[in-house]
Amino acid sequence: MKKTWWKILASVLVVYTAIAGLLLGVPHLAILNETIRNLYFHVPMWFAMIVLFSISVFYSVKSLSSKSEIDDIKAVESVNAGIIFGVLGLITGAIWAKYTWGQFWSFDPKQNFAAISILLYFAYLILRNAIDEEQKRAKISAIYNIFAFPMMVVLLFVLPRLKDSLHPGNGGNPGFNSYDLDSRMRMVFYPACLGWILIGYWVYTIRFRIRSIETIMNTPDQNETKSVHDSFVTAENQSTTNKQQHN
Repeated sequence: MKKTWWKILASVLVVYTAIAGLLLGVPHLAILNETIRNLYFHVPMWFAMIVLFSISVFYSVKSLSSKSEIDDIKAVESVNAGIIFGVLGLITGAIWAKYTWGQFWSFDPKQNFAAISILLYFAYLILRNAIDEEQKRAKISAIYNIFAFPMMVVLLFVLPRLKDSLHPGNGGNPGFNSYDLDSRMRMVFYPACLGWILIGYWVYTIRFRIRSIETIMNTPDQNETKSVHDSFVTAENQSTTNKQQHN
Protein backbone atom coordinates (compact mmCIF):
# COMPACT_ATOMS: atom_id res chain seq x y z
CA MET A 1 0.00 0.00 0.00
CA LYS A 2 2.86 2.37 0.82
CA LYS A 3 4.23 1.94 -2.69
CA THR A 4 0.90 2.29 -4.51
CA TRP A 5 -0.96 5.05 -2.68
CA TRP A 6 0.02 7.66 -5.26
CA LYS A 7 -1.17 5.40 -8.09
CA ILE A 8 -4.54 5.04 -6.39
CA LEU A 9 -4.64 8.81 -5.89
CA ALA A 10 -3.82 9.39 -9.56
CA SER A 11 -6.59 7.05 -10.69
CA VAL A 12 -9.14 8.62 -8.35
CA LEU A 13 -8.26 12.16 -9.43
CA VAL A 14 -8.46 11.36 -13.15
CA VAL A 15 -11.79 9.55 -12.77
CA TYR A 16 -13.10 12.45 -10.67
CA THR A 17 -11.90 14.91 -13.29
CA ALA A 18 -13.61 13.02 -16.12
CA ILE A 19 -16.93 12.87 -14.26
CA ALA A 20 -16.94 16.30 -12.62
CA GLY A 21 -15.47 17.94 -15.70
CA LEU A 22 -18.44 16.83 -17.77
CA LEU A 23 -21.20 17.24 -15.18
CA LEU A 24 -20.39 20.28 -13.02
CA GLY A 25 -21.38 23.73 -14.13
CA VAL A 26 -19.02 26.08 -15.97
CA PRO A 27 -19.16 29.82 -16.72
CA HIS A 28 -20.78 30.62 -20.05
CA LEU A 29 -18.32 32.65 -22.09
CA ALA A 30 -18.81 33.94 -25.59
CA ILE A 31 -17.30 31.68 -28.28
CA LEU A 32 -16.01 29.15 -25.72
CA ASN A 33 -19.38 28.07 -24.31
CA GLU A 34 -19.21 24.38 -23.25
CA THR A 35 -15.82 23.86 -24.89
CA ILE A 36 -14.26 25.48 -21.84
CA ARG A 37 -14.50 22.02 -20.23
CA ASN A 38 -11.54 21.00 -22.38
CA LEU A 39 -9.43 23.09 -20.00
CA TYR A 40 -9.55 20.12 -17.60
CA PHE A 41 -7.84 17.89 -20.16
CA HIS A 42 -5.81 20.13 -22.46
CA VAL A 43 -3.76 22.12 -19.94
CA PRO A 44 -2.94 19.20 -17.57
CA MET A 45 -1.36 17.37 -20.52
CA TRP A 46 1.18 20.16 -20.90
CA PHE A 47 1.85 20.27 -17.16
CA ALA A 48 2.49 16.52 -17.18
CA MET A 49 4.79 16.88 -20.19
CA ILE A 50 6.82 19.66 -18.55
CA VAL A 51 7.22 17.67 -15.32
CA LEU A 52 8.41 14.62 -17.27
CA PHE A 53 10.85 16.67 -19.33
CA SER A 54 12.13 18.18 -16.07
CA ILE A 55 12.76 14.67 -14.74
CA SER A 56 14.55 13.87 -17.98
CA VAL A 57 16.91 16.84 -17.83
CA PHE A 58 17.65 16.06 -14.16
CA TYR A 59 18.79 12.54 -15.05
CA SER A 60 20.68 13.81 -18.08
CA VAL A 61 22.71 16.10 -15.86
CA LYS A 62 23.18 13.29 -13.36
CA SER A 63 24.26 10.80 -16.04
CA LEU A 64 27.07 13.08 -17.21
CA SER A 65 28.71 12.82 -13.80
CA SER A 66 27.68 9.30 -12.80
CA LYS A 67 28.20 7.65 -16.23
CA SER A 68 25.34 5.39 -15.13
CA GLU A 69 23.31 3.49 -17.70
CA ILE A 70 20.36 3.61 -15.30
CA ASP A 71 20.34 7.43 -15.27
CA ASP A 72 20.55 7.45 -19.05
CA ILE A 73 17.59 5.08 -19.35
CA LYS A 74 15.56 7.18 -16.90
CA ALA A 75 16.31 10.27 -18.96
CA VAL A 76 15.18 8.75 -22.25
CA GLU A 77 12.11 7.02 -20.85
CA SER A 78 10.88 10.21 -19.19
CA VAL A 79 11.22 11.89 -22.59
CA ASN A 80 9.25 9.07 -24.20
CA ALA A 81 6.48 9.50 -21.63
CA GLY A 82 6.61 13.29 -21.94
CA ILE A 83 6.19 13.14 -25.71
CA ILE A 84 3.01 11.10 -25.26
CA PHE A 85 1.48 13.88 -23.18
CA GLY A 86 2.82 16.58 -25.49
CA VAL A 87 1.11 14.94 -28.46
CA LEU A 88 -2.11 14.62 -26.42
CA GLY A 89 -1.78 18.32 -25.61
CA LEU A 90 -1.52 19.15 -29.32
CA ILE A 91 -4.51 16.94 -30.17
CA THR A 92 -6.78 18.32 -27.45
CA GLY A 93 -5.69 21.83 -28.41
CA ALA A 94 -6.45 21.24 -32.09
CA ILE A 95 -9.93 19.89 -31.25
CA TRP A 96 -10.58 22.91 -29.05
CA ALA A 97 -9.35 25.25 -31.79
CA LYS A 98 -11.77 23.68 -34.28
CA TYR A 99 -14.77 24.67 -32.16
CA THR A 100 -13.52 28.10 -31.09
CA TRP A 101 -11.26 29.34 -33.90
CA GLY A 102 -12.93 27.51 -36.77
CA GLN A 103 -10.14 25.12 -37.79
CA PHE A 104 -7.94 22.47 -36.23
CA TRP A 105 -4.69 24.23 -37.09
CA SER A 106 -4.72 27.97 -37.71
CA PHE A 107 -0.93 28.40 -37.51
CA ASP A 108 -1.37 30.42 -34.35
CA PRO A 109 2.03 31.21 -32.76
CA LYS A 110 1.17 29.14 -29.70
CA GLN A 111 0.30 26.12 -31.83
CA ASN A 112 3.38 26.50 -33.98
CA PHE A 113 5.83 26.91 -31.11
CA ALA A 114 4.21 24.04 -29.17
CA ALA A 115 4.66 21.77 -32.18
CA ILE A 116 8.30 22.85 -32.56
CA SER A 117 8.95 22.11 -28.88
CA ILE A 118 7.67 18.55 -29.38
CA LEU A 119 9.83 18.18 -32.50
CA LEU A 120 12.86 19.11 -30.38
CA TYR A 121 12.32 15.96 -28.34
CA PHE A 122 11.58 13.78 -31.37
CA ALA A 123 14.98 14.98 -32.62
CA TYR A 124 16.45 13.86 -29.28
CA LEU A 125 15.16 10.32 -29.87
CA ILE A 126 16.38 10.32 -33.47
CA LEU A 127 19.82 11.46 -32.27
CA ARG A 128 19.99 8.58 -29.81
CA ASN A 129 19.07 6.04 -32.47
CA ALA A 130 21.76 7.42 -34.79
CA ILE A 131 24.59 6.65 -32.34
CA ASP A 132 25.55 3.01 -31.79
CA GLU A 133 28.22 3.31 -29.10
CA GLU A 134 26.44 3.37 -25.72
CA GLN A 135 28.63 5.76 -23.72
CA LYS A 136 28.94 8.19 -26.61
CA ARG A 137 25.18 8.05 -27.17
CA ALA A 138 24.46 8.70 -23.51
CA LYS A 139 26.85 11.66 -23.32
CA ILE A 140 25.81 13.41 -26.54
CA SER A 141 22.08 12.90 -25.95
CA ALA A 142 22.40 14.16 -22.36
CA ILE A 143 24.08 17.35 -23.56
CA TYR A 144 21.40 17.80 -26.22
CA ASN A 145 18.65 17.27 -23.64
CA ILE A 146 20.13 19.86 -21.28
CA PHE A 147 19.96 22.48 -24.04
CA ALA A 148 16.58 21.31 -25.36
CA PHE A 149 14.79 21.94 -22.07
CA PRO A 150 15.35 25.72 -21.84
CA MET A 151 14.58 25.99 -25.55
CA MET A 152 11.26 24.25 -24.90
CA VAL A 153 10.49 26.70 -22.08
CA VAL A 154 11.22 29.67 -24.35
CA LEU A 155 9.10 28.23 -27.17
CA LEU A 156 6.10 27.58 -24.90
CA PHE A 157 6.16 30.53 -22.51
CA VAL A 158 8.22 33.37 -23.97
CA LEU A 159 7.98 33.63 -27.76
CA PRO A 160 4.15 33.27 -27.98
CA ARG A 161 3.81 36.32 -25.73
CA LEU A 162 5.73 38.41 -28.24
CA LYS A 163 3.32 37.64 -31.08
CA ASP A 164 -0.35 38.33 -31.71
CA SER A 165 -2.20 35.19 -30.69
CA LEU A 166 -5.72 33.89 -30.24
CA HIS A 167 -4.56 31.64 -27.42
CA PRO A 168 -5.44 32.79 -23.86
CA GLY A 169 -2.51 34.27 -22.00
CA ASN A 170 -0.57 35.19 -25.14
CA GLY A 171 -0.32 38.17 -27.46
CA GLY A 172 -2.26 40.42 -25.08
CA ASN A 173 -5.05 37.86 -24.66
CA PRO A 174 -5.96 37.44 -20.96
CA GLY A 175 -5.44 34.01 -19.44
CA PHE A 176 -8.26 32.04 -17.87
CA ASN A 177 -6.97 32.87 -14.41
CA SER A 178 -7.70 36.53 -15.06
CA TYR A 179 -11.37 36.00 -15.66
CA ASP A 180 -14.13 33.47 -15.14
CA LEU A 181 -12.03 30.57 -13.83
CA ASP A 182 -14.46 30.40 -10.92
CA SER A 183 -14.46 28.18 -7.84
CA ARG A 184 -16.39 25.43 -9.64
CA MET A 185 -13.70 25.13 -12.28
CA ARG A 186 -10.86 25.29 -9.77
CA MET A 187 -12.38 22.32 -7.92
CA VAL A 188 -11.82 20.27 -11.07
CA PHE A 189 -8.85 21.96 -12.73
CA TYR A 190 -6.31 21.66 -9.90
CA PRO A 191 -7.07 17.97 -9.17
CA ALA A 192 -6.89 17.34 -12.94
CA CYS A 193 -3.39 18.81 -13.12
CA LEU A 194 -2.18 16.74 -10.17
CA GLY A 195 -3.90 13.58 -11.40
CA TRP A 196 -2.46 13.71 -14.92
CA ILE A 197 1.01 14.56 -13.64
CA LEU A 198 0.89 11.46 -11.44
CA ILE A 199 -0.40 9.38 -14.37
CA GLY A 200 2.49 10.70 -16.44
CA TYR A 201 4.98 9.70 -13.76
CA TRP A 202 3.30 6.28 -13.56
CA VAL A 203 3.72 5.80 -17.32
CA TYR A 204 7.38 6.79 -16.98
CA THR A 205 8.02 4.23 -14.20
CA ILE A 206 6.38 1.48 -16.27
CA ARG A 207 8.47 2.33 -19.30
CA PHE A 208 11.63 2.40 -17.18
CA ARG A 209 10.93 -1.06 -15.75
CA ILE A 210 10.21 -2.50 -19.20
CA ARG A 211 13.42 -0.99 -20.55
CA SER A 212 15.34 -2.35 -17.56
CA ILE A 213 14.07 -5.87 -18.24
CA GLU A 214 15.00 -5.56 -21.91
CA THR A 215 18.49 -4.40 -20.96
CA ILE A 216 18.96 -7.35 -18.62
CA MET A 217 17.62 -9.83 -21.17
CA ASN A 218 19.86 -8.46 -23.93
CA THR A 219 23.03 -8.78 -21.84
CA PRO A 220 24.77 -11.93 -23.17
CA ASP A 221 27.28 -12.62 -20.41
CA GLN A 222 25.76 -14.16 -17.26
CA ASN A 223 28.10 -12.33 -14.86
CA GLU A 224 27.40 -9.08 -16.64
CA THR A 225 23.68 -9.83 -16.57
CA LYS A 226 23.81 -10.31 -12.80
CA SER A 227 25.75 -7.07 -12.42
CA VAL A 228 23.23 -5.12 -14.51
CA HIS A 229 20.33 -6.73 -12.62
CA ASP A 230 21.87 -5.81 -9.26
CA SER A 231 22.38 -2.24 -10.42
CA PHE A 232 18.73 -1.86 -11.39
CA VAL A 233 17.53 -3.48 -8.16
CA THR A 234 19.75 -1.15 -6.13
CA ALA A 235 18.45 1.88 -8.00
CA GLU A 236 14.85 0.75 -7.49
CA ASN A 237 15.41 0.18 -3.76
CA GLN A 238 17.01 3.60 -3.38
CA SER A 239 14.04 5.19 -5.15
CA THR A 240 11.59 3.38 -2.86
CA THR A 241 13.59 4.37 0.24
CA ASN A 242 13.62 8.02 -0.81
CA LYS A 243 9.84 7.97 -1.31
CA GLN A 244 9.28 6.42 2.12
CA GLN A 245 11.55 8.96 3.79
CA HIS A 246 9.75 11.76 1.99
CA ASN A 247 6.40 10.42 3.18
